[in-house]
Amino acid sequence: MDILHFTFGILGNAFALFLFLAPTITFKRILKNKSTEQFSGIPYPMTLLNCLLSAWYGLPFISPNNILVSTINGAGSAIETIYVLIFIFYAPKRDKAKILGLFVLVLSVFGVVALVSLLALHDKDRKFFCGMAATIFSIIMYGSPLSIMRTVIKTKSVEFMPFFLSLFVFLCGTSWFIYGLLGSDLFVIIPNGFGCGLGTLQLILYFIYRKNKGGSNKPTPEETVEMGLSKPTKKPNANGV
Repeated sequence: MDILHFTFGILGNAFALFLFLAPTITFKRILKNKSTEQFSGIPYPMTLLNCLLSAWYGLPFISPNNILVSTINGAGSAIETIYVLIFIFYAPKRDKAKILGLFVLVLSVFGVVALVSLLALHDKDRKFFCGMAATIFSIIMYGSPLSIMRTVIKTKSVEFMPFFLSLFVFLCGTSWFIYGLLGSDLFVIIPNGFGCGLGTLQLILYFIYRKNKGGSNKPTPEETVEMGLSKPTKKPNANGV
């Protein structure tokens, strides 16, 4: 059981890392053009908050036997911080202030959660508090592709829903879901069960509309999404808790 638990944790780390690195395509474009164009910066600080809370939850003094949750979310926190800083640097003044403010808010929320869990809570209460916080933001992160799924159904085209991203959402959610089952951890099972189901729906939609990758009903700029992470004018959940 311990070997299986560890194995699915390693798989979850690998699949989640792929998802964390997926936006590098967007940021290569931002660096090349020295502009954030019409890309939305909001998902990156929100994903950072999710990673910070999940990494905190996986620490041994919060929840035993979940160190693999901390490793990938620690890496995710570093990656998302880089994304946020790049976005702030190249964003126009209005967006710069908004994302910087959100970044400060994210760090403040995490700081409050960490301090409350350390100073006011102990044992099961500490685990429950941190687990609930991490679970809520994990579900929000996994739910981000819902907008692109709506676009796929509306346009009957998978042009804006890359197959491999959908596949890795499914693989990541499934790996961490099984990891949670083996470890009997509801705070890992619930959000990743949601992620597994969402990934399954994405794959089903892909195979339904896979022959139509350039439909005539193009989405508006607001509907054009890179797996829920950005909103460009042109065509450009991942963790254990």
